[in-house]
Amino acid sequence: MKTSDFYYDLPKELIAQTPVEPRDSSRMLVLNRADGTVKHRHFYDIIDYLNEGDLIVANDSRVLPARIYGVKNGTGARVEFLLLRQISGNRWETLCKPGRKAREGACFSFGDGILTATVAEVRDDGNRVVDFDCDENFFAALDKIGKMPLPPYITEELKDQERYQTVYSHELGSAAAPTAGLHFTEELMDRIKAKGVKIAYVTLHVGLGTFRPVKVDDVTKHKMHSEHYEIPEETARLINETKKNGGRIISIGTTSCRTLESVATQYGEIKPCEGFTDIFIYPGYKFKVLDGLVTNFHLPESTLIMLVSAFAGYDNVMNAYKTAVEERYRFFSFGDACFIY
Repeated sequence: MKTSDFYYDLPKELIAQTPVEPRDSSRMLVLNRADGTVKHRHFYDIIDYLNEGDLIVANDSRVLPARIYGVKNGTGARVEFLLLRQISGNRWETLCKPGRKAREGACFSFGDGILTATVAEVRDDGNRVVDFDCDENFFAALDKIGKMPLPPYITEELKDQERYQTVYSHELGSAAAPTAGLHFTEELMDRIKAKGVKIAYVTLHVGLGTFRPVKVDDVTKHKMHSEHYEIPEETARLINETKKNGGRIISIGTTSCRTLESVATQYGEIKPCEGFTDIFIYPGYKFKVLDGLVTNFHLPESTLIMLVSAFAGYDNVMNAYKTAVEERYRFFSFGDACFIY
């Protein structure tokens, strides 16, 4: 299967620049994977497609305000750092722009000295290992001066940073939001629970590799980035209990999906655990856990549209995307939803 098989033509004006209000008023394309039929609803209608005894599994990772702007000590040259991954303590792997300003040993100041940084290492891929220092808690300092690391296709400034967080976000550590969950409101979640549908959480810290393009023609030659995940004991128990009782497992987003399928693939079951996953799901993959998927509309030729095609069927998904473009759905992180069952 070729990467170009997953291309579709998307008018630029359909890339959502701002989130809708309220969150659950976004549109929702409903795709029946058994027969490929499509229906057009709103996200608050998802409750009509959930049954008593079902289990929703969502990613509770919280996005770091990981983009910081500062100056180089001595020259005053302006720089931008993007925190990618915590290595240990206040040592982080980062992207630095412009890179020529961030050579090994270079020192920087952010937020009028609230945060300082020294480049400890320049890696082969161009990323920097940086040691940060501050008088207060590092994450508290980041909250004061950091900006949300919005995807490159969003060019408008986000007025309320919480709109790039899910209402249930809890575990700090992502460089990008698990965006399928952005459609939920607390009120909608209460209504879902009242119907007898349980909600459980996994944590997968989303890396910027999620936006990395597939650069090989042969899909099978692509190497996925690695991300840290955790499945708590209560979540594992609820998943196994739901399966035993004949309920469905509905994954909120591709990150929750990859967490569950990674663990089932590695251990042959869902159990409490944590680790790193680089699972790459594309057509031909046999799902072991999922019965339903809530997701947004993904970039052409991306690993995410490949995952969705594996779950719902290639022809079904490409037809659904063609329909979504014709119906003027909003695409990508702040865009509309797709519910597949």
